[in-house]
Amino acid sequence: MSTSKRSKRSSEKYFTLLDRELSFQATEAFKTLRTNLIFSLATKGKKAFAVTSSIQHEGKSTMTANLAITFAQMQAKVLLIDADLRKPVQQKLFKLQNKEGLSTLLTGMSSFKSVVNEDIIPGLDVVTCGPIPPNPSEMLGSDNMKRLIDELSSYYDYIIIDTPPVNIVTDALTLSESIAGVVLVAMSGVTTEDSYRQALEAIKYANSSVLGAVITRVPVNTGKGKYKSYGGSYGYSYSQNDE
Repeated sequence: MSTSKRSKRSSEKYFTLLDRELSFQATEAFKTLRTNLIFSLATKGKKAFAVTSSIQHEGKSTMTANLAITFAQMQAKVLLIDADLRKPVQQKLFKLQNKEGLSTLLTGMSSFKSVVNEDIIPGLDVVTCGPIPPNPSEMLGSDNMKRLIDELSSYYDYIIIDTPPVNIVTDALTLSESIAGVVLVAMSGVTTEDSYRQALEAIKYANSSVLGAVITRVPVNTGKGKYKSYGGSYGYSYSQNDE
């Protein structure tokens, strides 16, 4: 799994880069999320899980990147895969090349060694999306994807997969057999109850599980009797079922 794509950077720098207003409350929320996910993954017996949302623009990808950093901070070997083969952003967040990636890997055009960006921070490897393919759902639901996750699970402690919103496309749901479940992201003041319930029903119909829920842009008490909505503020709830 070694590669020439090495970039040693501190996790603290990336927390600043990915969310300039990441507060103490937010970092603690990520640590709580990480702890509960570790327990949930242990009961599922799988190392991979997906992060998705009900609709677009709910902070899913930035949350996924920060979550991957949080996992790597406990000296685990972590792989972040950008499986949003329609509107990928992880290459922008981490400032990586995207000429090769998951799409070229699944089609046999590239090897894992050539697409993995190793040690983005110590312990964290990233595979970007690569060129956008014409058949994203079929690629993610393919036997090649299942084999890839199975093979990588023998090397990584955790595999975190950024996927498209479930109410828009079924891409995330095609992974249900290969992963432990999904973390569902919503945005305070944006996500509606109907869209969230629709997402839960879609996940349940695919025989997958909601491992937890994250709410972005949660209003935070400023200490002056007022509340301010921070992009870096997160709420977290934990569940091992879809209720």
